[in-house]
Amino acid sequence: MSRQNDTAGDGVDARRAQWAAELPDLDTRGMAILGRMRWITLNVRPPIEAIFRKYGLDSGEFDVIATLRRSGPPYCLRPTELYRWLMISSGGLTARLAKLEKAGLIARLPDPEDARSMLVQLTPDGAALAERAFREDMAFESKVLDALTADERATLETLLRKLALSDLNPEVGADS
Repeated sequence: MSRQNDTAGDGVDARRAQWAAELPDLDTRGMAILGRMRWITLNVRPPIEAIFRKYGLDSGEFDVIATLRRSGPPYCLRPTELYRWLMISSGGLTARLAKLEKAGLIARLPDPEDARSMLVQLTPDGAALAERAFREDMAFESKVLDALTADERATLETLLRKLALSDLNPEVGADS
């Protein structure tokens, strides 16, 4: 009943060794990469969310004002464009917009091209807040990545892009 510990590392190598002992025919390379990606994401998420909270936002609200800010002047999008960029439902967007509007960070305006539609525009306060929060977030993320050399960061970026553009939905159990 051996329980290996990997106190010097992130635990992934120890888990892989345990599985190799139990199921030696199983390829656990996915755990080595995807497991670590998940672990990193779970560990950087709380400090990033703390940055947004410092500005009175949650991650979803930040995503809305950041999407508007990066869209360029006049920082205005239709709700359908917003929820497509954010990959959320229209209902999820509506609640975020109501809170952001109440805080004075966005305004909902009539669409001059379509009387049935509204536009969502970032206010000057919203644009300033989005920029401050984004700058602090990027400073934190840069510190995280300081563990890698410039060449390592470039290689990792290239490899992650390649993985992201690959077929991420292979048929589960296709060999069964």
